[in-house]
Amino acid sequence: MTDTTLAPAQADKPGFLTTSALQKAVAFVVLIALLAFFSIFAPNFAAWNNMVNIMQATAVNGVLGVAVTFVIISAGIDLSVGTMMTLTAVVAGIILTNLGMPLPLGILGAMAAGAAMGAVNGVVISKLKIPPFIATLGMMQISRGLALVISGAKPIYFNSTPGYQFISPESSISLLIPGLEIPNGVLVMFGVAFIASIVLTRTLLGRYIFALGSNEEAARLSGVNVDFWKIVTYAICGMIAGIAGLLISSRLNSAQPALGLGYELDAIAAVVIGGTSLSGGRGTVLGTIIGAFIMSVLTNGLRVMGVQEEWKIVITGLIIIVAVFVDIVLRKKT
Repeated sequence: MTDTTLAPAQADKPGFLTTSALQKAVAFVVLIALLAFFSIFAPNFAAWNNMVNIMQATAVNGVLGVAVTFVIISAGIDLSVGTMMTLTAVVAGIILTNLGMPLPLGILGAMAAGAAMGAVNGVVISKLKIPPFIATLGMMQISRGLALVISGAKPIYFNSTPGYQFISPESSISLLIPGLEIPNGVLVMFGVAFIASIVLTRTLLGRYIFALGSNEEAARLSGVNVDFWKIVTYAICGMIAGIAGLLISSRLNSAQPALGLGYELDAIAAVVIGGTSLSGGRGTVLGTIIGAFIMSVLTNGLRVMGVQEEWKIVITGLIIIVAVFVDIVLRKKT
C-alpha cells in the first residue's frame, strides 16, 4: 500500500462527513444559544469589556485545544498540556527576565521547551509502550514540579520586557481601527488554528495523524514509521502548548508556576464538544475553536450570573460526558 492510501477510511464515507458537519453545526447553535441566554439574563454579560475577557480566555483554551486536537485525532490523549503551558511560561520568564535575553529568544525558548516535553511524551508512549493516559499524567506532575523548582515557587514578572504585552492583551487592530480592541492573543489563536488546519488537511503529517487514529496497525503494515510520527505528533502538541504559555503569561504579565492544573480538562472538553472523536481518526480544528468559545462563554456567563466557581467544574465534567456519549451514538449510527 502506498502513502496516498493512508487518508482515514471514514473520510470517504458520506455518513462520516455528515456526522462531522452535524456535530460542528450543533456546537455552533449551542454557542449562539448560550450567547443569547446570558445576554438576556445577565445584563452585564454583553458589555464590551466582558466580551474582551471572553476572547482573552478563549485564546488560551483555544490554543491548548488545538494542541490536544492533534493528539486525540491520532487516538492518543495528553493530560499534561496545562502544566506544560505553565512550565513553558516559566522558561520564557527565565530567559527574558532572569537572563535579560531578547524577546524572540524567549518566544523560541518557550516553544522549544514545549516541543521537547511533548517529544518525551511521544518517546515514552511509542518506545516504552506506556499508555498515553499514564505517560502524560506523569508528565503533568513532572512539568508542574519543574515549574515550581525552576522558578523557586515564585512568580516571574515581565516588567523589564515591555513588548511582552503585545503577545496577548494589547490590540494591534485598534491601531488601524480605533475602538476595535480585539486582543492580539485572539489573532494568535486564529493564526495557530489556521496553520494547524492546513497541516491536518493538506500535508503528509496530517494524513499520517489521521491514519494512526483510524487504524494504527494498518498504518504500520503500510510501511509508516508509527513510532516516529507519534513522537512528532506529541512534540507538535507540546510546541503549541508553549504558545499557550506565552499567551497566558503575557495576559498576566507574569509566569505563575502554580497555575496550569485544570486547563487540560477545558482543552479536552473543547475538542470533544467540537466533534473530535476520543477514539481517534476524526476531528477538525474549526470544531475545537467553536468548543473553546462554548467553554469560555459558559464559564464567564455563570460567573456574571453569580454562580459559584465550583459549579463550573461540575458542568465541565458533565459536558465532557455528554459530548463523548453523543460521539459514541453517532459513530454507531455511521
